[in-house]
Amino acid sequence: MAKDPVRVLVTGAAGQIGYALVPMIARGVMLGSDQPVILHMLDIPPAAEALNGVKMELVDAAFPLLKGVVATTDVVEACTGVNIAVMVGGFPRKEGMERKDVMSKNVAIYKSQASALEKHAAANCKVLVVANPANTNALILKEFAPSIPEKNISCLTRLDHNRALGQISERLNVPVSDVKNVIIWGNHSSTQYPDVNHATVKTPAGEKPVRVLVANDEWLNGEFITTVQQRGAAIIKARKLSSALSAASSACDHIRDWVLGTPEGTWVSMGVYSDGSYNVPAGLIYSFPVTCCNGQWTIVQGLPIDELSRKKLDLTAEELSEEKALAYSCLS
Repeated sequence: MAKDPVRVLVTGAAGQIGYALVPMIARGVMLGSDQPVILHMLDIPPAAEALNGVKMELVDAAFPLLKGVVATTDVVEACTGVNIAVMVGGFPRKEGMERKDVMSKNVAIYKSQASALEKHAAANCKVLVVANPANTNALILKEFAPSIPEKNISCLTRLDHNRALGQISERLNVPVSDVKNVIIWGNHSSTQYPDVNHATVKTPAGEKPVRVLVANDEWLNGEFITTVQQRGAAIIKARKLSSALSAASSACDHIRDWVLGTPEGTWVSMGVYSDGSYNVPAGLIYSFPVTCCNGQWTIVQGLPIDELSRKKLDLTAEELSEEKALAYSCLS
């Protein structure tokens, strides 16, 4: 029996990531090859013409799963009835801007979008924040949409997670699908901690720890971490544009695993509301290792944390606490 369509909102849909993301959703990459979708695309009025161009292309691509397209600059129309919201739109930091200026612009954006989602989205709507500062934007959204359960609001660190998988795959010359259970802890920023202490690789002799196979702690504790932390900047330097294809793909991965579940024995990284696990202050949106089942995520518990890791977990939590204070000061 045919499934009912799922309504998926993409904000900032005329931008680079949005342009890469909407065809992936329409093709079934996000929700599966048997799940029809209706796309809701929102952007700001100056981008209205470009947004209409994206809608024209979606029509021209004749995606069998795409059952309708709403392209609008009206936040209420965009949010009405949506089951999944991918928040790509935000105010980018421009040269010479102070962090507080960027934060206050994004606080204003996420405050109004939170109100619209709360009033008009479908019950149990799942929200993924992609726009930076992603963790703190998600926290603001949670603050201004109190009726959306905190477990339904997340931010994207799957891009960092996938980057870490990619680096290990390249280093060991193995398929990326054979590497699993890396962790991104903390903020989607350069303080994030890509952790391979629990990661494994599938080999003909069974699963082996990444640390044993790489056999180079200096690289794993140094260059590997900084490469993942600064990969976004490296792509901007190479492309003269920020990463869009990989961000869109990882947003699909994030939602797909959240909705359809993670494979047995595998965890992924998601920015979620901290409950104090691993001594991370409660009340931050922080990236943890999670498993997903029946549309719910659960933080993986009981992983041993060594001294180096503890320092890195605390450092990124401090940055998030500072961002939270800065964001809240923009509200007053």
